[in-house]
Amino acid sequence: MELNLNADLGESFGAWRMGDDAAMLELVDSASIACGFHAGDPLVMRRTLHAAKKAGVSIGAHPSFPDLQGFGRRRMHVAPDELQAMILYQLGALAGMAHVEGLAMTHVKPHGALSNMAAEDSALAARVARAVHLFDPELILLAPAGSQLELAGLREGLHVVAEIFADRAYTDAGTLVPRGQPGAVLADTAACVTHVMRMLDAGGIVSQSGRRLPVPFQSLCVHGDSPHAVEVARAVRRALGEAGCRLRPLTELAPLGPSV
Repeated sequence: MELNLNADLGESFGAWRMGDDAAMLELVDSASIACGFHAGDPLVMRRTLHAAKKAGVSIGAHPSFPDLQGFGRRRMHVAPDELQAMILYQLGALAGMAHVEGLAMTHVKPHGALSNMAAEDSALAARVARAVHLFDPELILLAPAGSQLELAGLREGLHVVAEIFADRAYTDAGTLVPRGQPGAVLADTAACVTHVMRMLDAGGIVSQSGRRLPVPFQSLCVHGDSPHAVEVARAVRRALGEAGCRLRPLTELAPLGPSV
């Protein structure tokens, strides 16, 4: 089986440091980089891109709602044209920085509340997918497996890769358990590996209650802001290799999706 291991990186801001990006870049195949709205700043973005180039990791934009104080995890209701402009602005920022570093931005992965809302709301998902298509129809959309965002990307004619999360629990509906609820974030490395291998065996999402949802996926995410992110990424990568999985960048896993 061919899979991708990705992480959300570049989430420091000014004097505030988040995660160990250098160590994560030695373990992942692709990185989604914050664009300044929930985390990241111009210098952090450029340094993260430079490090990603050195590590040979493919890079993408990680746009969000404008919510630095809430780390992009607070739900917002934004007018369609304003949301589109916000996404385009963030994609332009990262693409410009990447160009200077001699890199091509190859994917887009919405962050936090924007991703969670688009995963459930088909109208919002369509707006996000449309913004990505307007910016560059050849970009890969990295979307939650089995979500409305995945479907919207396919309808828009985008290259879509479906992802699951190594360090987050799922509801029976296939959505992420809200962070405020017990067990939403898997704090133990062994638990993360068990979670991943269970979903690999099931060929889809396995919820917190044990329900199996057969939704195909091609990418696994380890959140870079977790205090044990490096340990989890290393353990997951090892377990996938031992299971016979070949790990590849997103650019090698994203054929153009059919209309649905």
